[in-house]
Amino acid sequence: MTSTSENRMPVDPELLGFANEFKRRREAAGLNQAQLARLVSVQRSYISHVERGRTKCRRDFTMRVDRALNANGELVESWDELVEKIKSTKYPTYFVNYPKVEASSALLRGYQTMLVDGLFQTEAYARFLLPHEEDFQSRMRRQEVLKRIPPPVISVVMDESVLYREVDCPKTMRDQLEYLIELSHRDRINIQIAPMGYYRGIRTSFAIATLPDQRQIVYTQKAYGGETTTKPLEVELTVESFVTLQAEAHCVKETRALIRRVIDERWT
Repeated sequence: MTSTSENRMPVDPELLGFANEFKRRREAAGLNQAQLARLVSVQRSYISHVERGRTKCRRDFTMRVDRALNANGELVESWDELVEKIKSTKYPTYFVNYPKVEASSALLRGYQTMLVDGLFQTEAYARFLLPHEEDFQSRMRRQEVLKRIPPPVISVVMDESVLYREVDCPKTMRDQLEYLIELSHRDRINIQIAPMGYYRGIRTSFAIATLPDQRQIVYTQKAYGGETTTKPLEVELTVESFVTLQAEAHCVKETRALIRRVIDERWT
């Protein structure tokens, strides 16, 4: 049984991303932890530690697991990405841990104060915000999570001012808001608009990723960029903030009507 003190230890979100990929591939191969452990000559507890992000396994071990799971080198590639981190990704330093976790999450929640959430941005909207091609392509890769089968449940609240803040030109805004309406009709996507106003304790944009095993990782936007955390108290406070915003926001149906009205009155 895992000790309480171990459960409370902070875990590197980058390790959690690899851990979830490791576990997903084991389960897809139809093996339990003990069976895989026997195949690669380790204790079951070591497999458990890897899958909970409590240890960074060696590359030669990952190669043995990759062969045992018939992963065709893809698990080793994930390990290489884990080790390379900033060098092998194009995300800003402060954001480097979150996209990998985001891609393997079961539930994604977020609040945006200034701009349309990155997962929901059209190409034109994103390209205007991200003039460097590498940054733009990174944004597009993040959106591939929407095509996952099944996709994660995604619930996003955006400040009403996002609908009125011009990015690029009226056509870009019109197309972007039309796309939000389209997305809002998809299964497992919930988009809500919070009326402009003051919400106690809420000062910035944030995102919450929940992994299939219910571990949660928070990304919070800061003046210098942002930070990622798994600290229980910080996660708890962020989740409470999101619940408050959801309660104050327009429901999904009202949000669609509001977006349509803004398109007609401002961007047409």
